[in-house]
Amino acid sequence: MKQFNYRLETVLAYKTQVLDNLKSEHAVIIQKVNRKQEEIQGLNRELVSYESGFDEVKEKGAAIEDYRLFDMCIGRMEEIIDTEKERLKKLRQEEDAKKQEVVEAKVDTSKFEKLKEKKFQEYQKAVMKADELFIEEFVSNTTLREKRQYS
Repeated sequence: MKQFNYRLETVLAYKTQVLDNLKSEHAVIIQKVNRKQEEIQGLNRELVSYESGFDEVKEKGAAIEDYRLFDMCIGRMEEIIDTEKERLKKLRQEEDAKKQEVVEAKVDTSKFEKLKEKKFQEYQKAVMKADELFIEEFVSNTTLREKRQYS
């Protein structure tokens, strides 16, 4: 019997390639999300240092310009953090969308993989049946030859 050949192998290969590409893109977006989270944590640490510096200046007493400078720095840092949180929110939405694409591609690819498995099982059954027929034919031919020789 001829070798197993899955007619949709090129489609399966294409779907697998698309899935791999989507997984790579998803990984890149996850890295961006992680970097943005680290960046926000760094900004929060910087904000805390401004606030603690402001508290120290308040305890010691300082000119009004120093108070205004700290207030401006703290306000600006809070604005930057809010902006970066919005960017993080957009990145997470992008990551969720890409994750959904990966899931859809995985489902699509698995359909073709399961179909291939089913076709391969059918092929194996056909091979076993052909082997059984061959064996039966061989045995019956051998039996006929033996009967002819003894007759």
